[in-house]
Amino acid sequence: MELHDVWFVLIAVLWTGYFFLEGFDFGIGVLTKVLARDRKERRVLINTIGPVWDGNEVWLLTAGGATFAAFPEWYATLFSGFYLPLLIILLCLIVRGVAFEYRSKRPEEKWQTNWEHAIFWTSLIPAVLWGVAFGNIVRGVKIDADMEYVGNLWDLLNPYALLGGLVTLSLFTFHGTVFAGLKTVGDIRERARKLALGLGPVTAVLALVFLGWTQLDNGDSWSLLAMIVAAGALVAAIVAAGAGREGWAFALSGLTIVAAVAMLFLTLFPNVMPSSLNDAWNLTVTNASSTPYTLTIMTWCAGIATPLVLLYQSWTYWVFRKRIGTQHIADAPH
Repeated sequence: MELHDVWFVLIAVLWTGYFFLEGFDFGIGVLTKVLARDRKERRVLINTIGPVWDGNEVWLLTAGGATFAAFPEWYATLFSGFYLPLLIILLCLIVRGVAFEYRSKRPEEKWQTNWEHAIFWTSLIPAVLWGVAFGNIVRGVKIDADMEYVGNLWDLLNPYALLGGLVTLSLFTFHGTVFAGLKTVGDIRERARKLALGLGPVTAVLALVFLGWTQLDNGDSWSLLAMIVAAGALVAAIVAAGAGREGWAFALSGLTIVAAVAMLFLTLFPNVMPSSLNDAWNLTVTNASSTPYTLTIMTWCAGIATPLVLLYQSWTYWVFRKRIGTQHIADAPH
C-alpha cells in the first residue's frame, strides 16, 4: 500500500472519529430544545458534554490539517468550492463554543436564554451541513481540468446531498439521545429512552434510503458490507434503547456512524473528490497528494502523537463517566 493510500485511510479514520464524538455532541445541543423541559434540565444536558465537547473538536482540526498536508489539491478544491457552507460551519462552531462558556456568566434569564438558543441552532446547522458537504463529495461536483470547482452554491443543494443532511441530523440526534440516556438519571433518562424509540425508526428509514442510493451509484461488495453493518447496528441500537441498555445502545449507534462513514469513503476511493463533468478530471489519491517525503514525515509525527491524544481523551471520558441529574444542579441564585 502506498503512503497516499495510507493517508486516505487515516483521514477517513479521523472523520469517522469526529462524527462519532461530535455526533452525540451535536445531538445533545439539539436536545436542549427537544428533550429538556426547563432551564435546570438544559443545564443537565449541557453538563453531560461540558468536559468533553472541546476535545471532540480536536478530531475536526486534525482531519482538516491532515487533508491540507497530505492532499493539498483536495484541500484547495474542497475549501474553495464549499467556501460558504464551510464558513457557516466554522462560525457555528465558534459561536457554539462561546455559548457553552458564556451562558452561565450572568444570572439574567434573557442572557441565558439567548445563549441556549445559540447552542441549539449552532448544533443543528452543522449537523445538517456536514451531511450536505459529504453528500456532494461522494456524489461528485463540477471540477474542471485545472482541479478547480466551477459550480455554484445551488449545485450543492441537490436532492442527494440534502438527503444526506437529513440523515446526519437525525442520526446525530439519535446518537445524542442514547448518550443522554447513558449519562443521566431520573425523568430525563426515561424521556430520552422514549425519544430514542420514536426517533430511531425515522433515522433508520432516512439512512437506508441514503445509503442504498449511495450503493446503487458507486458501491461495491465492501461498501455493501459496510451498509449492512450500519443498518444492522442501527436496528440493534433501537432495540437496546427500548430495553433500557443505554451502554449497548450508545455503542451500537456509534457503530452505525462508523460503518456509514466507512461506506462513504469506500465508495469514494481511489477518488478523493470526483468530477461530475469528466471522470478524467477526478481528484484522486494520486494526483491530489503531497510528495512521498512529506507523507513520510507526517506518518512519523502521527505515529508518535496519535497514541498520546487517544490516551488523554480516553482518560477524560473515564474521569467524567458518572451519570448526572437535576439533583446535581444547584438552584440559580435569586
